[in-house]
Amino acid sequence: MRPKARSVQPKTRRGFDVEAYLESTGPARKVVKYRRGEVVFSQGDPGNDVRYVQKGAIKLSVLSRIGKEAVVAMLAPGDFFGEGVLAGQSVRIGTATAVVASTVLVIEKEAMARLLHEEPTFSDRFISYMVARNVRIEADLVDQLFNSSEKRLARTLLLLARYGQANPQRTLPKISQETLAEMIGATRPRVNFFMNKFRKLGLIEYNGGLKINSSLLSIVLHD
Repeated sequence: MRPKARSVQPKTRRGFDVEAYLESTGPARKVVKYRRGEVVFSQGDPGNDVRYVQKGAIKLSVLSRIGKEAVVAMLAPGDFFGEGVLAGQSVRIGTATAVVASTVLVIEKEAMARLLHEEPTFSDRFISYMVARNVRIEADLVDQLFNSSEKRLARTLLLLARYGQANPQRTLPKISQETLAEMIGATRPRVNFFMNKFRKLGLIEYNGGLKINSSLLSIVLHD
């Protein structure tokens, strides 16, 4: 069982512990737990804080005026979201939903802005995350424009598994094929076809969850 979040005061600027701050409660920040399928915030809600995923998985989606939903990101522990408030967004431009039971740190807008100004180590962490995410968004656009749905699915699964990062998450939380289809711009039957193909080739495994093998990279690299 996850220990109850503790209240921790940040140390002096010289000894500020970013990880301890992001894993604890304290002034202007709180920890909120969400059940699977529970909405964290909805498109159009007032925005006055930044969120950080401590545990679980969060889906970000946008609903068009004609009612069509598009999944724009799947977030994992270590990811920030809702940071648009720092750039003047007064309302949420998308909906955040817990894909599995999740724990989220809520940091008030003013406290987040103060941290970015006063704590260089926290600012470096946040800026590095934002730069990496922007690179990912550009790669996603290229992927959507030029790659087949099979390659897009393989790449999405590898990204969800944090392939190539320091702490890869080889077994993913349960994600529906409908969600995967929305993420790559394909139909559910196509996703089902490719998932069965990947399984038969030993690139993925179903064993109480979805296990992603590094060999799946061969699909992305194949011309």
